[in-house]
Amino acid sequence: MLDELTRLTAHGMARALRVGDVSARDLAIAHLDVAERQNHALNAWLTIDRDAALAQAEAADATLARRRAEGGEALADLHPLHGIPIALKDLISVEGGQCTAGSRILEGYRAPYDAHITERLRAAGAVFLGKTNMDEFAMGSSNEYSAYGPVSNPWDLDTVPGGSSGGSAAAVAAHHAPVSLGTDTGGSIRQPAALCGIVGMKPTYGRVSRYGIVAFASSLDQLGPFARDSRDAAALLHAIAGRDERDSTSAPVPVPDDLIRLAESDDEAAGWLRGKRFGLPREYFVAGMDPDVERRIRESVGFLEDAGASVEPVSLPHTDYGLAAYYIVAPAEASANLARYDGVRYGQSRRLPGADFIADYLATRGEGFGAEVKRRIMLGTYALSAGYYDAFYVKAQKVRTLIKRDFDEVFATGIDALVAPTSPSVAFRFGARTSDPVSMYLSDACTLPVNMAGLPGVSIPCGLSEGLPVGLQLIGPAWSEVMLFRAARAFEGLTAAATWRNQAPRDLALADDRSGPTPTERAAALTVA
Repeated sequence: MLDELTRLTAHGMARALRVGDVSARDLAIAHLDVAERQNHALNAWLTIDRDAALAQAEAADATLARRRAEGGEALADLHPLHGIPIALKDLISVEGGQCTAGSRILEGYRAPYDAHITERLRAAGAVFLGKTNMDEFAMGSSNEYSAYGPVSNPWDLDTVPGGSSGGSAAAVAAHHAPVSLGTDTGGSIRQPAALCGIVGMKPTYGRVSRYGIVAFASSLDQLGPFARDSRDAAALLHAIAGRDERDSTSAPVPVPDDLIRLAESDDEAAGWLRGKRFGLPREYFVAGMDPDVERRIRESVGFLEDAGASVEPVSLPHTDYGLAAYYIVAPAEASANLARYDGVRYGQSRRLPGADFIADYLATRGEGFGAEVKRRIMLGTYALSAGYYDAFYVKAQKVRTLIKRDFDEVFATGIDALVAPTSPSVAFRFGARTSDPVSMYLSDACTLPVNMAGLPGVSIPCGLSEGLPVGLQLIGPAWSEVMLFRAARAFEGLTAAATWRNQAPRDLALADDRSGPTPTERAAALTVA
C-alpha cells in the first residue's frame, strides 16, 4: 500500500493530506523506501537523507493538525507543496548537507547556508528526500559525466536519462518523488524530461534566484521543476520563483498565483486552446532527427489543430548558429566560474600538496575535475584569451542577440507559443555518444536557443517511439510561464485517454532487483560490446 502512495500526483497527495487520509510521514516513508530499494539499479540519488526527511515530514504533520483545528481557511492558506516529498539536484545548497555538483573536487564539501530556493521550499513545508545525481558541474546531455557514475533511464536501464539533471528526472519518472528540481543551461531540464517521459520547465531567465546554486554558465543557468504532470510542475515553480536581493539577475517580477490554479477538468483545460496561435519553427526539425520522433511531434500538432488552435509555419533563421555560439559562451563562463576550485577556496578535500602553489593548484584541478569539465574549461579559456576574445566570444554574443531577435519578431506577429521537438531522438544507449563530443552536443540542438534568448520553455510527454518517451516542447515569450503551463495542461486534457498516458516506465520491475548490474556496470558492458 505504501508503493501505491508513490503513484499519486503531488496535488492528489495535497488533497489527501488536508483531509487526513494520509500523513506526510507516510508519504515520506513510501518514497524513501522505493528510492532506497531501486537506487542500486538507477543511481539516481547521490544521497538519501531518511532522518532529515522524516523530521521535516513530522513537522509538516504537526502544522497540518494545527491548521485543521483552526478551520478550512487556515488549511487553504498552506502551500500546495506542504508535506510533499521533493528531490533536489546536487548543486543546490542545503545548510549542513553535501553539495558535490557531481564532481570529485567538491567531495566532502558541506553547504554552510541554504540556497534561496531551499529557503522558499522550507517555507512552503516541502520534505527534502535527498540529493540527485547529475553530470559534473551540469556539463552533459546524458548523465554519463557524473564523477559518481551514470544514471539509468527507468524506461530502459541500458539507456541514459538525459542530462545534466538526469538524476532528478529519473527519480520522478520512477516514482521516487512526485516532483524534483533541476537546472537548465542549454536544455538540462527539458531534454531529460523528454527522455524520461515527464514534464520539465526551464523558466524565463531571472524568474528564479540562483543564489546558493553551483554555477556553470551564469548568463544561461536557470532552475526549474520536474513533475509527472503540468499542475505539479507549476506548483513547484510557484514555490521557488520570486525576487531575491542576493541575486542581481533575479527579476522583480510578481509570481502569478495562477500557477496554482490550472484547470482540474480535462475538458476545461483542452478548451483553452480554442483560438490560440502556435508557431512551428522549421529549423527545429534538424538533420538526423529520428523519423518516429518527428511523427509524434506532427501528430501532436494535429491534436492542437483539432482542438481549435491554429499552427503556422515560422522561421527562426539564426537557430542554425545557436549550437556554435552556445559552445563559445557557455565554456567561457564556465572557465571563469570554475577558477575558484583551486584547493584553497574550494576543493580542499582533493588538495594534493605539491612543492609550490602552482604545482599544488595544477595537481588538485587535474585530479579533481573530469574529462568533460576539463574540455570545456580549455575551450572557454581559449575563447577568452588575448587575440581570440573579439573573434570568438564577442561574435558569439552578437549571434546570441540575433537569436533573441528571431524569437521577438515571431512573437510580435501574435503567435502565442512555439511548438517543437524537445530532443531529436529518444533515450540512447550508454556509450553511444561519449566518444564523440560533437554528437553529444547535438542532443541539445532543439533546446539551447531558448537559453540563449533567456525565454521559458516546457517539455511534455507526447507519445512513445519504439517504447521510449518522446517530448513536445512549448516555447513562449518572457514571463509567459502561466500560458505555457495552460497549453501543457490543455495537451494533457486532449491526450488523457491515450494508451501511452497510463504506461509506467517499462524497466521499473527490473529496478527492484538489487542483485542486478548497476548503471556503471551496464555502461561498461555496453562499451565492451
